[in-house]
Amino acid sequence: MAAIDPDITIEDLVREHPKAVKFLAERGIRCIACGEPIWGTLREAAAEKGFDEEAITKLTAELSEFLDQ
Repeated sequence: MAAIDPDITIEDLVREHPKAVKFLAERGIRCIACGEPIWGTLREAAAEKGFDEEAITKLTAELSEFLDQ
């Protein structure tokens, strides 16, 4: 299982898991490949979009599951 840590940088996430771009974009989280570079972490990007800590935990679990498909 590709367990994603919410403190992974967006840059590392996209480099290691390019298909994460689609998953994040569908949830309103911009990323490097979407045209607007974000150099923070997944947690920071999600928080910027209004995700609370519980939602961030759920997001990372769903992203990990998505990447395993």
